[in-house]
Amino acid sequence: MRYIAQVSSTIDGWSTRHSVLAMARRAAALINSLDADRPDPGDIADVLRAHGEPGGIELTTCDVDGMRAAAALLREVFAAETADSAARHLNRLLAEHTGPLRLTSHGGGSPWHPHLDHDDDAPWDEWFLASSCMALTVLVWEHQRPPGRICSSPSCRNAFISQGSGPERRYCSRRCATRERVSAHRRSRSVEQSGGTR
Repeated sequence: MRYIAQVSSTIDGWSTRHSVLAMARRAAALINSLDADRPDPGDIADVLRAHGEPGGIELTTCDVDGMRAAAALLREVFAAETADSAARHLNRLLAEHTGPLRLTSHGGGSPWHPHLDHDDDAPWDEWFLASSCMALTVLVWEHQRPPGRICSSPSCRNAFISQGSGPERRYCSRRCATRERVSAHRRSRSVEQSGGTR
């Protein structure tokens, strides 16, 4: 009985770390990290580990360059204003960049789960694009709206997942929302002080 409980606990923990929402959040985090001019491979590996990938991640500059190209394609999905637009972007990415849907357990090292990359040894950029497309596709399907957004703050380019309860978010963080609220307040006070005109 103890063995069955341990296996069940291991599968439950794995499933939580690799849920659709967790994979979509990982996609957003990687898009943001890869947006830097020259992202450090070690920093990108840290993002992957923080989002549930196993520890022995060795990325090269070439790997990161490929992942940056994938991130630029995925950013279009986050920039989509409607479910129709997000679906069009995802359909194009699925047609042009992914393999057929398949199940893998990585040689028995994990529970069975779906993949859209061509094989278990696919390059990092192919894996990143395919796994992100799968997660974002499921979110569009489940919620019938874009899976995420690009932060509405003009000084921020962060992608974020907007799914969840409550009103749809416009900003990636409270910090960006607060900064924009303070900026709008200052603008309105400036207009008031100048007699209502600019």
